[in-house]
Amino acid sequence: MPTRPGTPRLLRRLNDRAALELLLSSGPLTRAELGEHTGLSKVTAGQLLSRLEERDLVAVVGEQAGGRGPNAALYGVVPSCAYVAGLDVLPGRISAGVADITGTIVAEVSADPSGHEDPVRLVRSAVGQACASAGIGADRLRAFVIGTRGVVDPGTGDVRFSFDLPSWHNGVLAELRRDLGVPVTIENDVNLAALAERAYGAALGVDDFVLVWAGVGQGLGVMLGGRLHRGFTGGAGEIGWLPVPGEPLPTDVSEPQSGSFQRLVGGDAVTGLANAHGIGFSASGASGASGGDPDAGSVGDLVRTAVAEGAEAFLDELAGRLAVGVAAVAVVLDPGLIVLSGDVGRAGGDALAARVQDAVARVCPSQPQVVVSRVRGNPVLRGALVSALQQAREQVFSDTV
Repeated sequence: MPTRPGTPRLLRRLNDRAALELLLSSGPLTRAELGEHTGLSKVTAGQLLSRLEERDLVAVVGEQAGGRGPNAALYGVVPSCAYVAGLDVLPGRISAGVADITGTIVAEVSADPSGHEDPVRLVRSAVGQACASAGIGADRLRAFVIGTRGVVDPGTGDVRFSFDLPSWHNGVLAELRRDLGVPVTIENDVNLAALAERAYGAALGVDDFVLVWAGVGQGLGVMLGGRLHRGFTGGAGEIGWLPVPGEPLPTDVSEPQSGSFQRLVGGDAVTGLANAHGIGFSASGASGASGGDPDAGSVGDLVRTAVAEGAEAFLDELAGRLAVGVAAVAVVLDPGLIVLSGDVGRAGGDALAARVQDAVARVCPSQPQVVVSRVRGNPVLRGALVSALQQAREQVFSDTV
C-alpha cells in the first residue's frame, strides 16, 4: 500500500533526511543541538538518532563538556556508510577518485589510456585502481559519474559527439551500468567543473553564474536557479562555435577547431599571440600543473609566464579576446558572476580575470563580476564526485525507515 502524505512513516523519513543533512553541514551535534536546529523534541531527536545508529548511518564521534552532569554525546554521519566514484576522461589521461558519503576524497589515481580503445575496460580498470587505493570493494559504490569532453544526449545519457573520444559511442552508458553494477552517469566536463565551483569555489552557494572554460578547447557551464542548464540537445555551452566579427564562420561543423570563437582564443591562437609578444615557455612550467587538461599545459604555461613577467600587452589582448565571448553570454543570460576556469583561465589568475571584467564593462551594459576559479585540484573530477554524492545521498538518506 503506497505511503500517504503526512503518515508517521513519511514524517520519520523526512526528519531523518533533515537530520542527516544537518549533521553533514554542521555536525557533529549533540542530541539537544540536533533537536534545537530541527525543531524536534529531545525525545523525538533521541528516537531518530537511535534509528539512524541501528542502520549504521550515524555514530557517537565524541563528547561535549557541559555544566553539571555527564558530558553530552556528539553524533556524526558514519563516513563509510556509502562511497561514490568520479572519473575525468581525457584522450591522454584518466583520473579517478573515490569519496565517502561526507565528501572526503579517500583516493585519487591517474591512468594512461594509451593502447586501450574500449571505454568499458578503461573505466573498469580506473575504478578498480581507485577502489583498491581506497581499500574498498567496487560493490561499496552507490553512484558513479564520468566527466567527458563532448555533448551528452539528455535523452539517452550517452555521449552524442566527442571529437577527442570517438570510441565513446551510443550504448556505452548501458554497457558501463551492466559491467559495473552501479548507477552510472556521463556528464559534460565543463558542467561538472561548474558544479565543483558552486560547491567549493568562487561560486559557493551562488544560484546564477556562468563558468567559462578557456584552454585548448572552449566551453561554458551555465547554472540558473541552482540547476545546470544543458539545453534541448545537451549542447548548451559549446561557446567555441560562437560567431565572432572578423573571424571566418565554420564551413564544416564536424571540425571542432573551426568555430569562430575557438579560432580567436583557442590553443593555436594563444600560442600565436604569445609568439607575437615575445613570450616563451617557462623553464619551470609543468604540463597540467593546474589539474586540468594535460594537452593544454603548454598553453597554460605561456599564460603563467606572461603573468610572472608582467606582460601587460599580451594579457590585455588575451582579455579582450575572451571578453568577446563573456560579453555575449552576459547580455543573453545576465548571470552577475562569471568564473574563468580551464588551463588558460586558471593560469591567468586574478590578473587576467580583472582585465576581462574591465574589457566586458566597456562593451556590455550588465557588467558582470569576473573572477578566477577557486577550486583546488582537478575541477572536473571534483565536480564528478559532487554529482555522485548528490545521487548517493538521495538513495541513502531517503531509505532510513
